[in-house]
Amino acid sequence: MSFISVFDVLGPNMIGPSSSHTAGAAKIAYLAQKMITGPLIQVDFTLYGSFARTYRGHGTDRALLGGIMGFTTDDMRIRNSFEIAETEGIAFTFLPDEEETDVHPNTVDIHMVNKAGQEMTVRGESLGGGKVRISRINKVQVDFTGEYSAVIVIQKDRPGVVAHITKALSDRNVNIAFMRLFREGKGNVAYTIVESDGHLPENIREELLKNEHVHDVMIVQP
Repeated sequence: MSFISVFDVLGPNMIGPSSSHTAGAAKIAYLAQKMITGPLIQVDFTLYGSFARTYRGHGTDRALLGGIMGFTTDDMRIRNSFEIAETEGIAFTFLPDEEETDVHPNTVDIHMVNKAGQEMTVRGESLGGGKVRISRINKVQVDFTGEYSAVIVIQKDRPGVVAHITKALSDRNVNIAFMRLFREGKGNVAYTIVESDGHLPENIREELLKNEHVHDVMIVQP
């Protein structure tokens, strides 16, 4: 169960007007862009629920675009994110989807394409008070908040991979706060998400990639 304090209700430092529709949206996009190597050339946002109905009036579109360029929730550049994105050569679209109802009311799918042609889709949910949850990476259901430093390992679902991940982290004195495995199915693509209390060492990605079944590693620092 997720609890929200009075400080969460008041919301974080942010460009308004809404902690759910602007700060939360910016944070989702900020986390999403951390998962793919830049620079981005195309970003498509599919909005659901109240995001789809009010994204223009609440500035959700500006916040999402600002977050995808690495702007934090209180960055004044969010107000001019459309113009900045055009200057940076980032093509973008916003597609409201009011037909899909089996989602959290404040949900967005972010499809990203980088200059190298790599594509990734991330689904995020804005939970209120600026808190968010990443619930899907590509076609795999996941669950993490971005409140902690996280390492996301894309791997083949094979014995020994998780042991390799934990050993690499332990050897570098990384304290594991949460660790979860998500997979498409037995023996298919899996995502191991490890969240840590402290800052992750810069060389951890290279160490994790030494296992033949590890396809990619993403480091997401708050």
